[in-house]
Amino acid sequence: MDKERINIRLHIYDTDISVRVPREEEPLYRKDAELINELLNLYYSNFKGTKSDKEIIYFAMIDLGLRLQKSLKRNDTKPYDDILSKLTSEIEEALKKDNQPEVESEK
Repeated sequence: MDKERINIRLHIYDTDISVRVPREEEPLYRKDAELINELLNLYYSNFKGTKSDKEIIYFAMIDLGLRLQKSLKRNDTKPYDDILSKLTSEIEEALKKDNQPEVESEK
């Protein structure tokens, strides 16, 4: 079944934006809008008058992208999953060898 979607309005810097979002994700969208506004306010306070609005928005986007990349890198468990899978396979192989009955040699 399709997720229930709702229309919400987000205020991003000097613009109100209507978006249709899954109901359960509404708080995330609102929190994202807060973060975007924080970054835009920070960059505008530092660069207004020396950089174009477009450049300031790009600075904020780069900052946000960098935060995302750092978070993804911190939460990347694939290398650990790969190591654990390899170790598990090696342990299973060793256990199989240990559990095989010994064959007595004929004299």
